[in-house]
Amino acid sequence: MLLALARSAGHVKSREQILLEIAERDFEAFGRSIDVHISSLRKKLGDDPMSPRYIETVRGAGYRMCRQESEPLA
Repeated sequence: MLLALARSAGHVKSREQILLEIAERDFEAFGRSIDVHISSLRKKLGDDPMSPRYIETVRGAGYRMCRQESEPLA
């Protein structure tokens, strides 16, 4: 999941897009499973969801890996 977000850093990925990329099969995103996994990743990265440095929640859209200041925009 982290790799899926990192590959598209700076761009929002919906829960469904993340699930399709990591699951290798087609099924609907159920409940809050993606949210739980994102929460776990944040804990492992030491990221504060209220002031994210790595994974940002985009309300109503999905998640985005934050670009670092020194990264050039492509």
